[in-house]
Amino acid sequence: MSHARTRGGSLPLYIQITELLSREIAAGIWPDGSRLPTEAELSQHLGVAVGTLRKALALLEKRGLLERIQGSGTYVRRKTKTGSIYEFFHLELKKGAGLPTADILSLDLCAKPDVPPAFGDGASDNAWRVRRLRRLGGVPAALEEIWFDARHAPKLKRPDLPESMHLFYRERLGFWIARVEDKVSVAPCPDFAPPNTPFEQGAAMGFVERVSWSNADMIEEYSRNWFDPATVCYAARWV
Repeated sequence: MSHARTRGGSLPLYIQITELLSREIAAGIWPDGSRLPTEAELSQHLGVAVGTLRKALALLEKRGLLERIQGSGTYVRRKTKTGSIYEFFHLELKKGAGLPTADILSLDLCAKPDVPPAFGDGASDNAWRVRRLRRLGGVPAALEEIWFDARHAPKLKRPDLPESMHLFYRERLGFWIARVEDKVSVAPCPDFAPPNTPFEQGAAMGFVERVSWSNADMIEEYSRNWFDPATVCYAARWV
């Protein structure tokens, strides 16, 4: 289990704990049928109050990932879909899953990129471009560029965007991501890499190009991720 204490970010602390444990279950760090440490042990390890941990465990039990047996303990009940807002986030630290967080580098309204695929309903020629530095457990892990149709939001400011874009789509824009297609390869580090990070412009990096479909079966998002292969791997599982 990750030893990084969970703090900061725009998500409530109990949601951060929920997402961290959900990712660790999906990664097999907590195997199906395994017993979690006691609430006192786990809350101390994560550096959170027992009450905060209990809210997270209750949410994981509601999602069907955990089963609490009176007098025995809390056990993992792994399933294919975790219900996590990071369900489709496949980057993991090589030493553990790690909770994803994001630093927004830029938010711009631009003409849609001249690359396939076409996204949105075709009514707008503009799109929002979000560039972010992704961290896993606080470790700089990837650079990310996300595009989505401007018809959903004529005006946006950085504070409007939470760390989870999928949560933003669902709660603010009225759709959710139902499926994705990833193509994994190698590409040079882009020129928007911030200073004082392990990313050097032009250096070879792992590269993930993603197309995302909404619940209405429309392509609503196009994104690119450049990740550091020294610390991060791409993981996709079928269970």
